[in-house]
Amino acid sequence: MGNSNDQHDEAYQLEHVEAPVTLKAYLTCAFGAFGGLFFGYDIGYMSGVMGMTYVIQLYTEKDAFVLPSSMKSLITGILSAGTFFGAIIAGDLADHFGRRTTIIGGCLIFIVGVILQTASHGYKLLVAGRLIAGLGVGFESAIVILYLSEIAPRKVRGALVSGYQFCITIGILLASCVNYGTQNRMDTGSYRIPIAIQFLWALILGVGLFFLPESPRFFVKKGRFDRAANSLSRIRGQPEDSTYIKDELKEIVANAEYEASLVPTDNYWASWAACFSGGLRRPNSNLRLTILGTSLQMMQQLTGINFIFYFGTVFFQSLGTISNPFLIGLITTLVNVCSTPISFWLIERFGRRPLLIYGAIGMFLCELVVGIAGTVKPNDTTVASAQIAFICIYIFFFASTWGPGAWVIIGEIFPISIRSRGVGLSTASNWLWNCIIAVITPYLVDKDRGNLGSKVFFLWGGTCFLCILFAYFLIWETKGLTLEQVDQMMEECGTARRSVGWKPSTTYAATSFVAHDSKPKIEERESV
Repeated sequence: MGNSNDQHDEAYQLEHVEAPVTLKAYLTCAFGAFGGLFFGYDIGYMSGVMGMTYVIQLYTEKDAFVLPSSMKSLITGILSAGTFFGAIIAGDLADHFGRRTTIIGGCLIFIVGVILQTASHGYKLLVAGRLIAGLGVGFESAIVILYLSEIAPRKVRGALVSGYQFCITIGILLASCVNYGTQNRMDTGSYRIPIAIQFLWALILGVGLFFLPESPRFFVKKGRFDRAANSLSRIRGQPEDSTYIKDELKEIVANAEYEASLVPTDNYWASWAACFSGGLRRPNSNLRLTILGTSLQMMQQLTGINFIFYFGTVFFQSLGTISNPFLIGLITTLVNVCSTPISFWLIERFGRRPLLIYGAIGMFLCELVVGIAGTVKPNDTTVASAQIAFICIYIFFFASTWGPGAWVIIGEIFPISIRSRGVGLSTASNWLWNCIIAVITPYLVDKDRGNLGSKVFFLWGGTCFLCILFAYFLIWETKGLTLEQVDQMMEECGTARRSVGWKPSTTYAATSFVAHDSKPKIEERESV
């Protein structure tokens, strides 16, 4: 028996000889992550635009100092509504046309929305443009994560997918810089310049993707194994006939065929229903994974981070003791950018699970301090400075943990049969809650409405406490596993708390789930 196990382990190791990570792989993923830049820029520029004197006077009475709560809710929330539907639609398109093609289509839609916003001279056309741009952002935000997860080498997948969040933070920072430069203009350039710059980001991503390979897992899903081998060869920087490419492709194909035997793909509605199949008892049932992915993105939004980036400038103005709220907004976005790269190392060194647990603890404590300080001594200069300091620390915890971590995890947990739709639904959940927060926040904090002010941080602190419990009980540890091994891990471990340290004992390619003759372009799998 011992000799048999030794042979099994040796065969398993041979089965998992992996291609070295090349500079080409890093650059391919880095450029794909560029999509996060115009996602982040779109989040960041609106906070400053809504606080500009010219925009307030253009959209309201000449003697008004702020935009009405209803207008702020509509302008910020309408983009999230567009992205919600865009993310859901994108999942279908990515399975039919390909991941890369769908992202390019999203760039074109986004450009149309930017043109409408730039041409606007009233808030109604601005709102219409943001709705259309939101559809494009929905395409991009869902499928870039899917694309990166499917092409990144497993050893550095977490770090490379985290690059998407890093680009989001850069986008927010660039938006703050542009807003800072145009805030005092008393003409349409005050808002048209920040809006029009987005055209460049979409153009760079859309054109650049023409030169990148399609996801090999998309070609496998379509049964085009020769194209899958060619794509994998380009991504890994290895010849198509190399052992590295053959072994990785065999595992992808075997897993895809196994999943196809469980999930119907010939019927459109049946394949959508598959996302909610399997019940709640099996730890890796599609229903549980869909709930996990959508809940994770919901919890990321409920940390309250977009309160800072959507309404930060307006909130700092409300403190009454901040001389330049635009500068403070710029500082917070700079903290966001500088903190995110730390996650590249943390997520591969310590894993996904501890990153989210300790990140939520840090955010909870910071938000509690901000809420208490602002409630005990409102309109105090020293207290306001302390609040800003703890808000920056809170941003550090988010940017190095939950910011990238949530995107990494939703790209890893779904099987290939429902991966595009699962990631799409999870991303749609992110934008749904983004929209809800954008709509209700002005009513919570504005002085003529709920007038919570700093007390709103008690709300975000409470949701961050829920994030601690969520991460502890429900987040699986997927560090170092291939996408095909994640499903196997969930089946064997049973609960997320047992997933830490799990090692695979076999492979899909070593187990005959389906007949060998169903893969004429792939080598016969060797039995172990």
